[in-house]
Amino acid sequence: MSVAANLAWVRQRMDAAARRAGRDPASVRLVAVSKTRPPDDLRQAMAAGQMIFGENYVQELQAKVAAMGAGPRWHFIGALQSNKARLVAQLAEVVHSVDRPKLAAALGRQAQELGKELGVLVQVSLAGETQKAGCAAAETPALCQMIAATPGLRLLGLMTMPPFFDEPERARPIFAELRRLARRLAADLPPGAMNELSMGMSGDFEVAIEEGATLARVGTDIFGRRG
Repeated sequence: MSVAANLAWVRQRMDAAARRAGRDPASVRLVAVSKTRPPDDLRQAMAAGQMIFGENYVQELQAKVAAMGAGPRWHFIGALQSNKARLVAQLAEVVHSVDRPKLAAALGRQAQELGKELGVLVQVSLAGETQKAGCAAAETPALCQMIAATPGLRLLGLMTMPPFFDEPERARPIFAELRRLARRLAADLPPGAMNELSMGMSGDFEVAIEEGATLARVGTDIFGRRG
């Protein structure tokens, strides 16, 4: 199937999942995960109306921005080192993977110097996988408060990545817990600071949307499997 046909199929499934949960389908946005994909694949997606793309690697993001020019909206969704903060602050609209104060501070400094406000989500580890990025749930309130008070940053919400399950339903408790955590945190944060939940990928985005995702990060179901 073409990229356009795949996008239409993904959007249909997203809309259906939102309706099953009694949600407005317009409350969920698709982040097309374009890591390792050539610019032509992104151009096909843009021709089909997709404008938000998610990149995992700083150098690849830089190359894609140069190749694609104006138009796409870039979200950085991968692990990020503080020494790469300036490039990401310059090129991305939103960073999904802020998991520690040092990184948040670096992004804030760079965004301020660039005269922009950078949207950020706090990546939370809820499955106890020590090898994965993400702050612990117990550390999340303090990090969120720090980000909300950092000039140059706008706290948007939370992100999580569950383990890879063969059965999407096994990820549901993790998605539900992120939603509950965001609701608890919202009471002590500025209005709008917990409006976004970035959760769900190709294998489980429908379950994530049923549990409250507002940003679904989908790559394989749009572009096909990487070689």
